[in-house]
Amino acid sequence: MASTIQALPTEVVYLITAGEVIDSLASVVRELVENSLDAGATRIVVSLWPQQWRIRVADNGCGMNLDDLQQAATAHSTSKIRSSADLWKINSLGFRGEALHSLTTLADLEILSRPVGGKLGWRMIYGDGGKVVQVEVTAIAPGTVVTVSHLFGNCSSRRQGLPTTAQQMKAVQATIHQIALCHPHVTWQIWQNDRQWFTICPAATTGQLLPQILPQVRQGDLQEVKLEIPNPLNSYTEDAIHRVSPHSALNLVVGLPDRCHRHRPDWVRVAINGRMVKTPELEQTILSAFHRTLPRDRYPICFLHLAISPDQINWNRNPAKTEIYLNEIIYWQEQITLAINQALSISSTNLKEAVHTTRVSKLLKAAEAKGGYNFNPQNSNENHKDSNPCTDAINRVSPNSLKAVAQVSNTYIVAEHPGGMWLVEQHIAHERVLYEQLCDDWQLVPIEPPIILYQLSSAQISQLQRIGLEIEPFGEQLWAVRNIPAPLQQRDDCAEAILELSWGGDLQTAQVAVACRSAIRNGTPMNQQEMQILLDNWQRTRNPRTCPHGRPIYLSLEESALARFFRRNWVIGKSHGI
Repeated sequence: MASTIQALPTEVVYLITAGEVIDSLASVVRELVENSLDAGATRIVVSLWPQQWRIRVADNGCGMNLDDLQQAATAHSTSKIRSSADLWKINSLGFRGEALHSLTTLADLEILSRPVGGKLGWRMIYGDGGKVVQVEVTAIAPGTVVTVSHLFGNCSSRRQGLPTTAQQMKAVQATIHQIALCHPHVTWQIWQNDRQWFTICPAATTGQLLPQILPQVRQGDLQEVKLEIPNPLNSYTEDAIHRVSPHSALNLVVGLPDRCHRHRPDWVRVAINGRMVKTPELEQTILSAFHRTLPRDRYPICFLHLAISPDQINWNRNPAKTEIYLNEIIYWQEQITLAINQALSISSTNLKEAVHTTRVSKLLKAAEAKGGYNFNPQNSNENHKDSNPCTDAINRVSPNSLKAVAQVSNTYIVAEHPGGMWLVEQHIAHERVLYEQLCDDWQLVPIEPPIILYQLSSAQISQLQRIGLEIEPFGEQLWAVRNIPAPLQQRDDCAEAILELSWGGDLQTAQVAVACRSAIRNGTPMNQQEMQILLDNWQRTRNPRTCPHGRPIYLSLEESALARFFRRNWVIGKSHGI
């Protein structure tokens, strides 16, 4: 009986391999652009003719000489690795040497290139298998131009299985956006059918570039954190001893939760060493760090870029290099959580204008129409000559603190800081403080006499037991609750709060409900010392920008915005004494 297992012909092997690397117009753009970035390009022009299945990528990178061009498209040819050991210390975006060769199998390939400092440029056309079929001298600026034509021309079924042209163009745009975020210093020009489609201007940081990609997000909506973090202690191998630096870099851009968020988790992005990757473990870490900072069913905007030692990464998980294995994953998760907490905190280093001029203008115009704010004069101690040491300590403003000035409508605390003034909503600021205290130390305390509840369903009883409350029958349709969350101990509406907890939800939902019920109510007068203590406690919370329900806690009127509104930059004349 003849064997049914046979080796595949070489041309079939190449087609299968090419299909793993090149499966769409977007994958062609990705591979060619990554080669441009590896060549040090700072300007990349991508031109697409989707109906003709043609793509051209031009760059101002280092270029290739004649010898490199002759080898560029042969199977598994690359300038980026030399041995098997190099697979564990990859510093480039491309490294497998498959992209150009795969393109010669699936399309017509032409490359024009001239090295920096070279006197001549060369044009080469490659045939099937990456062999050079035409060579000629050409006039070209230093850099490289790669043109791919008739993509999938020899695989008509491949074209038929792809999405519509519009969907493919959307995928191309998303690919370029992702790569641009990882390389903000690069200038991008994208053309479609000989018409300029979109451009991306270079920026000093990813945070400054992001509004070009998400136009609805403004610069003031974002917080960027750059940290140098030590590598894991047990990550050092013999190869790693020669590492240039014992530290890695973490670049984080977050949308502040009181200003911007999304309906879907589509803007939780992770990049490692210049390439966007799929890593569910790190994405879930980001989502967890934003827990109870956003409104219900809303998701954060977050871009994380790790620049870490190559020996920490295994890129060989997926042919498209979009999925990786990351060593010491728990360590990196801890560092990411700390970085997000730092980005969401409020301190002198990240105080920024929190509202746009239009919002400031509306608020000030409303104030003018009302004839001014009615500050509570009894809260001010400025007119008292004999102030006590405690008050004096409150009035001394440190660089990182807010100074309580007054209370408006027994609801808002007016606070001063070196950059302007804030309005802080007292109830939800206190709610944030209590919620984090409850999360850190959930305490149930016995209560005598017990709280008696009437007509509870079996589901309500089970819910109270699930969050740890002791409840037992106390008569017909009566139940006695013998312990309660500590913050409810001094509340006169404790029974109503327990009923609220009985309607369902996990422990965290119960903690939110207790914090909300226990927080100081709006309409409650506060003296200056009470307001200052609340401000100090609130500033120390991990997520001070929003309450556990996702509502913004403060409105900032920055000095710069006030100066613009009152036209303090106008020069009217020295004779006016201005």
